[in-house]
Amino acid sequence: MPTVNQVEVESAVDRSRQALWDRFASRVQVNSALTRALVSYQSNRGRAYYRWFKYKEGFSAGLIEYLLAKLAGQSGVLLDPFAGSGAALFAARDLGWNCRGIELLPVGVTLTQARLAAEALAPGQFKEAVRQFLESNWSERTDPSLLFRHIRITANAFPKETEDAIASFRTYVRDRLGDPAIRMLFETACLSTLEAVSYTRKDGQYLRWDERASRELRGKRFSKGHIPPFATAISKQLQMMAEDLESRDLFSDLECSPTGTVEVTEGSCLDVLLTLPRASIDVVITSPPYCNRYDYTRTYALELAFLGVNETTLRELRQCLLSCTVENKEKVGQLAKKYEEANATHRYVSAIRAFDQQAALQEVLRLLESAGRQGQLNNSNIPRMVRNYFLESSVVIHELARIVRPNGHVVMVNDNVQYIGQEIPVDLILSDMAEKAGFVTKHIWTLGRGKGNSSQQMGAHGRNELRKCAYVWRKE
Repeated sequence: MPTVNQVEVESAVDRSRQALWDRFASRVQVNSALTRALVSYQSNRGRAYYRWFKYKEGFSAGLIEYLLAKLAGQSGVLLDPFAGSGAALFAARDLGWNCRGIELLPVGVTLTQARLAAEALAPGQFKEAVRQFLESNWSERTDPSLLFRHIRITANAFPKETEDAIASFRTYVRDRLGDPAIRMLFETACLSTLEAVSYTRKDGQYLRWDERASRELRGKRFSKGHIPPFATAISKQLQMMAEDLESRDLFSDLECSPTGTVEVTEGSCLDVLLTLPRASIDVVITSPPYCNRYDYTRTYALELAFLGVNETTLRELRQCLLSCTVENKEKVGQLAKKYEEANATHRYVSAIRAFDQQAALQEVLRLLESAGRQGQLNNSNIPRMVRNYFLESSVVIHELARIVRPNGHVVMVNDNVQYIGQEIPVDLILSDMAEKAGFVTKHIWTLGRGKGNSSQQMGAHGRNELRKCAYVWRKE
């Protein structure tokens, strides 16, 4: 006999989500130009700078070039409110755009600032600093105050000799490098080697731990193979960066330096967007966190600890993320207060109304809450996460509608998700919210092949291919 939840699921498919699909179906189109490699980090492989640090959550420079050629007749002001390591900013800047990014995590902000520092150096300046370093006895002195300051999640991530070598390297950088730009690039080189010289490997939303680590490990034993000494890894990284700077390949295929600009603000776009002037942006290209429980503060825990993030700051960062993890708490009270202080409560009310009136979303939330009550979810906080994700997304979308100029565009790269065998049509829900905010949905471009649901869900519900999309909204 089917459970109450199963009956609800079977009947709900033909209701609000079906009506939403009927409304947008003509605009859901496979775009053969969009490949997995183009939409993801993969197309950046081989390009200078992008190989310095593998920021896998970013999208490719090629995608930005394609979108701007397709949608914008001339350059202007571009915004990425989830800027990551700055892929959209630099690709658009190289085409003459003045670009502004907003990024919450210090890792992305640091990588963006490192590239700007690299571009400010004279040819050969960094190469000479690397040569002097390689010929020095840099490991002979270690300031104990520069030893790696771990947070709980990174404890015992390195062999002791590696921790000592990292501290010696940072001592050399502090005491022997006078130029701030060169210091920043050396620190970025160190940041970029942390995973390679550690007992960890990034694996989805977690750090996977090598069996040699001195900590209690659960699950299947894992060995990442050879772990290079820090001296070997840092020398290789610095030489690679020096080669890239020597070739000046930072400017992609341009024959001269770019004419646009890049500026990045560290913080949450839920705060920063409030401060931007009305009708000040021509194009927004962005990829927000997906509604898939992915916790960037765990994935980049080593790098965050290296940059000085402690336990308290880590928790604060996690709560400031667009709600995409089961640990995110509700931000409704905080947001209402911020909008009241900005004398903009009416905008906040409009965003909440668009959330409340989204019938397909409310249908999904009822199903998830019912499944939670019946113990069918592997985490009871999933309904709260989904609710807060879309509520906060509605706030972001309404702010974008305010700051984008008439006839300007927003392009959002995002994936649909699935829980308890039910696909959440993120593309359609967000597009409906965008239209309530004053946009027109021109396209919901999909990749020819979507992504599969998780192995756990395939086992319980069968394979269901989920849409990978780029939504194109035009401001009326």
